[in-house]
Amino acid sequence: MEKEVLTVGMNPALATLDRAVGIWTVTGSHPYLPGRTLRGRVAFDRIEGGAFVRMHSTMDDPEIPEGVAIFGTDDADNACTMLYFDVRGVARKYDVVLHADGFTWSRDAPQFAQRFRVTISKDGHTMEGEGTMKKDGPTWEPDLRLSYVRASK
Repeated sequence: MEKEVLTVGMNPALATLDRAVGIWTVTGSHPYLPGRTLRGRVAFDRIEGGAFVRMHSTMDDPEIPEGVAIFGTDDADNACTMLYFDVRGVARKYDVVLHADGFTWSRDAPQFAQRFRVTISKDGHTMEGEGTMKKDGPTWEPDLRLSYVRASK
């Protein structure tokens, strides 16, 4: 009996993320690590024949965990979701909104809510990311900030 091979095709609902596909050198800051410049690398790539976009981040600072995220959509309404996992064992689901100039992921869990907005430059050579977080209360505070410079496509 032959095994059936599934051929997965390109997901056009993720087209906005194609502008982020490639390898990026990142620098940034986090309010819980004052005075430190964070450095690392983030790679975005289409996987499974283009059905999903994977983001893999590796930072040089041991305080910022290596992580991977998978972006996918629901074909009923093209709603986008990101599943995130890092080396600490943290696993989170984020809602994603795709914008003409980038994307935002967010989660509104009562104990820890987050938002992160990535804006892609018109020429596609840089991106800016800015996050906010909320812990056990109504007040949003600054979170991770990253500047991305394209290293390769």
